[in-house]
Amino acid sequence: MSIIQRCGIPGSITSCALIFSVLASAQPPVPPAGRGATPQAGQGAPARQPQRPTRKQLLVWCDNSGGGGVHESMNRAMAVLQQMGHDTGLFDATLRTDSRMITKLPIVVHADGRDWPNTRNLDYFDAIFFCGMREIPITLQQGADLLSFVKDDGKGFLAEHGANNAFMSWPAYADMIGAGADNYPWGTQTDVTIVNEDPNFPATKHFPATFRIKDEMYQLTTPYSRDKVHVLLRLDPTSVDMTGPNVHRKDGDFPQAWAKTYGKGRVFVCAFGQASEYWDDPDQKTMWLEAIKWAMGMTNADVTPRPFPAPGGAK
Repeated sequence: MSIIQRCGIPGSITSCALIFSVLASAQPPVPPAGRGATPQAGQGAPARQPQRPTRKQLLVWCDNSGGGGVHESMNRAMAVLQQMGHDTGLFDATLRTDSRMITKLPIVVHADGRDWPNTRNLDYFDAIFFCGMREIPITLQQGADLLSFVKDDGKGFLAEHGANNAFMSWPAYADMIGAGADNYPWGTQTDVTIVNEDPNFPATKHFPATFRIKDEMYQLTTPYSRDKVHVLLRLDPTSVDMTGPNVHRKDGDFPQAWAKTYGKGRVFVCAFGQASEYWDDPDQKTMWLEAIKWAMGMTNADVTPRPFPAPGGAK
């Protein structure tokens, strides 16, 4: 049974709170077999991990089984990231549209009546690029392993567009990425001005002080706080209608990209990418390449949280 299914039981508010506290724990218990447990190894000795190549390994995780429709941009994102890794020689991209590899347990698949080990679980990867959405049905153990992958193992997690509103009933996920999503008040394709708050960060240093983009702009909610994340790009509120009924933030603070640490790991989030054409923009490709390098520890940057800039400029 998945995280969401367990919390759907009537009168289970106390149980849900307990489940979420377990997920946030560094050493969560493994669910009983047959009740949401991740796939277990077959009989005999656990399969060994394959020998690691010299290049870094990126898991591109685009599971949309949680609902919300399918963004065609997911297909384009997967293709671009795999080609990016190949062309730069910096990383290999493993593409998945399911959540099987979100586990630290050995994985086996059944074929021709025998157990064939598929040993690429989370231990194999250096970072995850996540563009899934809504309530993806992962298990308690998978959730705990995902958090530990970043927090304890010091790996990277990159979240793109729809990932902002994934797992919205799972507080530990929102804590890891640094924010919850409060919809997109200005529609799916809005021409806006973006302010570059940090021209020194590797993934944003190629952007000018301000630039225009047409995309779906998110509004953030709890646990978002300038005390917890390092904002890189934000929406200029003067470029949108602030009088709409769905505009709930009145402070003008609408981050669209930010970076943070989570335990030993590194997290990068950008809300851009609703349309497939986004992935044909050279500047956005450069942003994601540099973000991946930073998340994997190939480059460094100061991601100390900063307050909202004073009026009159990005600095």
